[in-house]
This record gives sequence, C-alpha cells and structure tokens, in this order.
Amino acid sequence: MSRLFLAPMEGLADYVLREVLTSTGGFDGCVSEFVRVTGSVLPERVYERDTPEVLHGGRTPGGTPMVIQLLGSDPEWMALNAAQAASLSPHGLDLNFGCPAKVVNRHGGGAMLLAHPEQLNRIVSSVRAAVPAGIAVTAKMRLGVSDTSLAIDCATALAEGGAASLVVHARTRDHGYRPPAHWEWIARIDDAVDVPVTANGEVWTVADWERCRAVSGCADVMIGRGAVSDPFLALRIRGLMERTSSGEEWPAVLGLLADYLRKLQARVAARHEHGRVKMWLSYLKRTWPQAAELHAAIRRLHDSRDILDVIERAQALGGLIPMPAHQHAALGLADPATPRYLADCTVAGAVQ
Repeated sequence: MSRLFLAPMEGLADYVLREVLTSTGGFDGCVSEFVRVTGSVLPERVYERDTPEVLHGGRTPGGTPMVIQLLGSDPEWMALNAAQAASLSPHGLDLNFGCPAKVVNRHGGGAMLLAHPEQLNRIVSSVRAAVPAGIAVTAKMRLGVSDTSLAIDCATALAEGGAASLVVHARTRDHGYRPPAHWEWIARIDDAVDVPVTANGEVWTVADWERCRAVSGCADVMIGRGAVSDPFLALRIRGLMERTSSGEEWPAVLGLLADYLRKLQARVAARHEHGRVKMWLSYLKRTWPQAAELHAAIRRLHDSRDILDVIERAQALGGLIPMPAHQHAALGLADPATPRYLADCTVAGAVQ
C-alpha cells in the first residue's frame, strides 16, 4: 500500500486541525505549517507554540509522525535554524519551496526560489550539512514560478543538494490552486531524479487519488485541501470506509467539528475561534450539503460557545441543523424551539 501524507496548509491546517484530521487515522505522516526563518535563530518556544507535537516525540496525539517545515531563502540562517529544529523533529525536516503567498514571495521565499535552482541547491546543501545524518531532510516544490521551464532543474538541484525525497505540487506558483493539477509533470520529475517523489495537488476523492498515482507514476501521495473537505478521505483510500461520502456520515462530521471547536477554545484566542470553524465548514460544504446549512445557521454568531451549542443540538437531533432564533424571526416563527430545520426551509430569501 502506498503512503499517505497530510500536507502543510498555511493559514488553514494549524496544529489543532492537524490533530483532528490525523485522529481519524489513515495518514502515515504530516507536515507542519511553515516556520519562517529570517535573520535569527528561533528559540525552542516558537516550535513548542506552533508545532506542539515536538513536546510529544514529534507525533500528533493520535500517533501520526509530524515533520517541521522551514521556509527561508538564506542558506546560512536556514542551516542554523535547521540544526536547532532537528533536535525537536526526530522524523525529519522539510523545506518549503512551494508557497505561493505574496507575503512570502515578495521577500524571495517559497515558490519564488524556483527561479533560482542554484540557490535551492545551496539551501538544501547547507541544511543537510547542519543536520545529523539520522534526520531526513526533504523538500516540497511546485513546477515553477510562472511556467515549467525550470521544473527539472529545480528538482535535480534539490536532490543533488541532499534532499532525501521530494513532494511535488503539480502547479506553478502563478497557477495557484486552480485546477487542473499537471500530474504528468510529476512523472517527468520522478524520471529525472534518483530520490523518491511524492505526488501532490487536486486530490479530492478516491478516484482522484487513483488517477494521480496512475498519471504521476508515484506510489505515495500527499493530500491537503481534499482532507480538509473530507476528513475521512484517507480512510476511504485505505478501503476502511465507503469510497464516496453519504449523509449517514454527517453525525460523525459534527463530532469532529465539536471536538475541533472545544480544542480551539482551550488553545486559541477567542477572537479567532468562530472564524476557524466557519473556514472549515466552507471546505466541508464541498462534500456534505449539511455543512452549508450549518454554515448558514452560525454565520452571524461570533461567540464560540453559541456555535458549539448549535453543533451540539444538531448532534442531539441526529444531524439536523436547528434554526437559530434570528432566522426564526425572519420567517415569522415565534418559538425557536419549534422543530424546524434549515434543510426544510423553503421561504425564498429568508436565509442568506
């Protein structure tokens, strides 16, 4: 069986969501959001805050190995920080050469480095020399900045610099996250380098995973937004759940949402809690229509305790979404306890 990895997703899959997604099982490993390296050596408390798995042997609470990812463009500072991070990340260190975010790219980091294969080689070589031999150094890349003309050169530079393996996101930086992913380019890169290559990009379903492996020729796949949209995707790929989603799974999804929100309440500033849940729901809508109903039900709520109450009441009702009081008023219903649900609402325009 091929290996499955949970991708790093800056601004989306922080350590709390990483914990929840890996708790379902099916993943062989995961990678942290990038830790940005500039002109200093980061103290251990930065890793303990952003990648708390380091306090537990580099594993999530569910036991999935976690690798710290570093992002930076200066070989010396990357090496110094890698030496520090290696003592906390026994399962390896990953280097980010694929982030398309403008805030990163305007400083020459992330995917912008794909315009300079020789710099990629210097960074990886410096990090590899600074890290104990027993700690794997890996790299994640895209196909290029605006085109694929340097894709093979970049992959070769990373492999020759000492990267033990590569993850290739099958789009350029300018391509962003727009479909399609060009898995055929991963096959070309895999043929060109002597290190293992993991395919990444646009895997939302079991069928996508099958096509990605067939086209790329890679056994191993890294899944990002597909796992956020369907937290059971890894289990489906493993054959441990049905290949496609169903409404019968929605109560289990509610359980994950409730668990996620409780963890946020314990660990994240209150002002961020409601936004994180709504963001996850915006992805879950791709898989379950009930997520759209729940999103509508909590859209105006900003107190996570109120949001958790809606989720828990939905759990008690077997997955049906209770209509909040303000929507009852919009429909002219006097009693919020009336067993009406968003799924049954047919008043055009009443629920936005």
